[in-house]
Amino acid sequence: MAAGNVAAQGEAVGQGSRRATGHMRLGQVLVEERVITKRELRKGLAGQKSTGRSLGHTLVELGITTEEEIITAFNRRYGATLSSLADDLDDYLRSQGIKSEGKRSGIRLPIKAKLSLGVIFIIWVTILGLSFLILTRQRDQLYQQTVKTGKVSLNYIVNNARIPLINENVLQLNTLVKETASVEGVLYAVIVDRNDIVQAHTDPGKIRKKREDIQGVSETTQEEGYGYFNYLNSAGTHILEMTTPVTFRDKALGQVSVGISLDFINDQIARETLFIVALSLLIIVLGIVIAILMGVGFARPISALVMATQEIGLGNLRYKIKKIRNDEFGDLASAFNFMSDELLKKALMQESFGKYVGSEVLDMIMEDPENAWLKGTRSDVSILFTDIRGFTSFSEDRSPEEIVEALNSYFDIATRAIQNHGGYVDKFIGDAVMGVFGAPIFHPHHAEQAVRAALDMQAEFATEAKIQNNEVLAKVGIGINAGPVVSGNIGSQDKVEYTVIGDTVNVASRLNGLAKSGETVVSKAVADAIGDKLTVKPLPPQKVKGKTELQEVFKVTAITGTAPARQAVAKKAPVSRSSEGASS
Repeated sequence: MAAGNVAAQGEAVGQGSRRATGHMRLGQVLVEERVITKRELRKGLAGQKSTGRSLGHTLVELGITTEEEIITAFNRRYGATLSSLADDLDDYLRSQGIKSEGKRSGIRLPIKAKLSLGVIFIIWVTILGLSFLILTRQRDQLYQQTVKTGKVSLNYIVNNARIPLINENVLQLNTLVKETASVEGVLYAVIVDRNDIVQAHTDPGKIRKKREDIQGVSETTQEEGYGYFNYLNSAGTHILEMTTPVTFRDKALGQVSVGISLDFINDQIARETLFIVALSLLIIVLGIVIAILMGVGFARPISALVMATQEIGLGNLRYKIKKIRNDEFGDLASAFNFMSDELLKKALMQESFGKYVGSEVLDMIMEDPENAWLKGTRSDVSILFTDIRGFTSFSEDRSPEEIVEALNSYFDIATRAIQNHGGYVDKFIGDAVMGVFGAPIFHPHHAEQAVRAALDMQAEFATEAKIQNNEVLAKVGIGINAGPVVSGNIGSQDKVEYTVIGDTVNVASRLNGLAKSGETVVSKAVADAIGDKLTVKPLPPQKVKGKTELQEVFKVTAITGTAPARQAVAKKAPVSRSSEGASS
């Protein structure tokens, strides 16, 4: 995450994504600032797991880097003023109003919150839609039931009011009205004669009077001899009034009306709505709980995969997802572990292979493994040979352990010097080292690179010989030749080796035989290629095996100027125009 967070980054694995993100940030910055290499980062991550400390402290304890270098790198990256690994860079950045690197804009919602919101929305929309349909249907059913109740009441009055209405028997008519008004929901009943005079009414004060017109009447509906309409009375009650004529032998005697309250429908709908709301809240709460549980179930394996991906991205290819579930996430975790195993195998193979063929050859092979340059090309290169003088006599009275230790120190210095100056170690031949400059990646100043590598090598040999008391290092002779060679894959179908062959290689080997302990001998081709930068001492012309003419040779005493840049100018060495054939 940041340098200051290093104190917390190495804590228990259970800290999850915060720790992994911290590793990602710290490792990236240190690698990008060239404080450590990716290989050293992988070593630090592996060491951190065993120590349980922060990544920064682990890198310091392993001797990979220093606390000062880590702090300097992060101060340089962020313009901070941290002084030690104990400081918290995240807090510092927040205090300066700097957003954390890689932080996404906007509000970050965890999966469980998104699932909860999604479930709530789905439940809310579903319940809202179903409630609307159910309540609308129930309202219609109650209204139709009310209409049926009104029809029943009207029919009862009509069937019993004909004779009393003809006889103007007000008492009997009012008895019918009272009986009808006793039915639940019926507010009033009215019987009027053909002159619209009230003969019976639940309100006795309106009897023998002309019936008053009702205000605020909605559109009247006619249905099979019945008419009905809705209105709101002065008391605020919603009323359905239904009316039907009273006839006798097709002669109109009057009209019967009943008023039925509609407020009970609204009351019923309100009670049902309240019940549905309470039920909805209960379902939503249960949905949230289920969504959170599901979110946690989804989030944990995803977080584990994110953490594992970050570890793999940092080069920790030994990282594994330990808890495997018996579902699709388990399949994904198993596939991820399989991927990390395969990547680890390939990385180990690549790392091991690189030790045999050299980093430049390895990079070219990995970039384009089927490139035709591996099949053989003619190139201009410089060949460097080193050899230990008197090694046979040295090894006669030494134990194998002493010999191996002395040789390893010698090979390490020689290899490092060759690689530092843009060459690669072609092979070890007993106590000899063969280095190539200018192939497979061409360098225009390959001769100068070879000489500078030889001089650096001899200087370090002399220094380490005294420090290690290793007499082998003080007896190394070096020979260098430049010219055309054939480079490419040499060997059989079962075993191949990238190498160079040709007369130039043979002459370089012969020149190496002319060099005494601590000397570097070069050919005229090398001296001419470097020019005035090179200070040499001519040696007597030498007869070299395989050559009919005497060869001009020189002992190098110094080289001036700055070393040429190591960057290659071409992916392949240019084809030599020389007519000199290659020989083995």
